[in-house]
Amino acid sequence: MNAPLEMDQDEVLRVRLAVLKSDHRDLDEAIRALEATGRGDQLTLRRLKKQKLLLKDRIRLIEDQLTPDIIA
Repeated sequence: MNAPLEMDQDEVLRVRLAVLKSDHRDLDEAIRALEATGRGDQLTLRRLKKQKLLLKDRIRLIEDQLTPDIIA
């Protein structure tokens, strides 16, 4: 019952990572839907794809922060 109210940095990063991955999946589905229907103009598709790449970069950055360095 006395659970801490604050999260440590890793927990915050994991939550942020889950949100970014969800956003990335949503963008991927939106892009596929626009391409399938032929409704999306090229500018919109390019913007969505660029946003998706930015999310992917952020995801990798957070994953790198969560992965401990292993000295061999």
